[in-house]
Amino acid sequence: MALHLNRCDQTVSIAPRRIEQAMSITTTRENSSYLPGFKLPDAIQVGYELEPLLMEANVLMLACPSKGIRNLCDRILKETKAQEQVDLILILCKGLEKESLKFPYEIVKEAFPSISVGVLSGPSFAGEVAQGKPTALSLAVSQITPKIEQIQNQISNNKLRVYLSEDVQGVQLGGILKNIYAIGAGLCDGLSLGDNAKSAYITRALNEMVVIGESLGGKKETFYGLSGFGDLIATCFGEWSRNRTLGLAVGQGSDPRSIIAEQKTVVEGYSSVESLHKIAQSKGLDMPILKELYAILYTNKSPKLALSSLMMRDLKSEV
Repeated sequence: MALHLNRCDQTVSIAPRRIEQAMSITTTRENSSYLPGFKLPDAIQVGYELEPLLMEANVLMLACPSKGIRNLCDRILKETKAQEQVDLILILCKGLEKESLKFPYEIVKEAFPSISVGVLSGPSFAGEVAQGKPTALSLAVSQITPKIEQIQNQISNNKLRVYLSEDVQGVQLGGILKNIYAIGAGLCDGLSLGDNAKSAYITRALNEMVVIGESLGGKKETFYGLSGFGDLIATCFGEWSRNRTLGLAVGQGSDPRSIIAEQKTVVEGYSSVESLHKIAQSKGLDMPILKELYAILYTNKSPKLALSSLMMRDLKSEV
């Protein structure tokens, strides 16, 4: 996003979470750990201290893993006066807080009640955005105002198009749920089930996304948009998808806990399966795919047995 915003002629500063990472990027002008092969222009400022970076910012993007968003908000409040001039805080992460089961929007809004908070989501593999390949995203806020429309224009160009939405809950749920169901798509690949099975799986997964999404306050139509179906397709088929890759490895016989322990980057879908499974149970929702994904990842159920459980469910009408 920093590279993209720089191409939009915006003044951009980035603040890595670790001081050694900030120093490395400053020296090499490359985020070799998470985005190797892309040089940052000198116009992009890099630093660790938040106050000098944020003192003139009008849009603040939070791009940390979801498990770190509360600590990041606390740090911003403690170290800066950013809330005095920031027009919008945009959340880029896609997950839930494990302990509280709170959504990122809730956490950020609690920390910054007087600032507009939004969610930016959709099919957006980081490498393709960095390359400037065509991308379209959803930006959800509680209320679309002239200021939000101005920001929409400022962060859009001929390579990345931003659509506005007022369904914050639906957009952030789409980003969380697609990671969960992409694990199942990877399982289809790992088990060599074929195109018929994977197509059927994704279709039923979308149906499940809509059911749980609506029950948690999202709008049905949102899940058929960029942040729902669009992101689901990208994450289920993308070779770069960490969630699909996890499912692929598990389908081929690997232990999910070992994979997560060895991962350098965050696989948000893994923890989201546990969180959404708890929420679905508490609300009495019948989520057969989510139930089987949880059993595979957390109770050592055989993927083949889980598939059999899904295929042998009572027959019913599709709609």
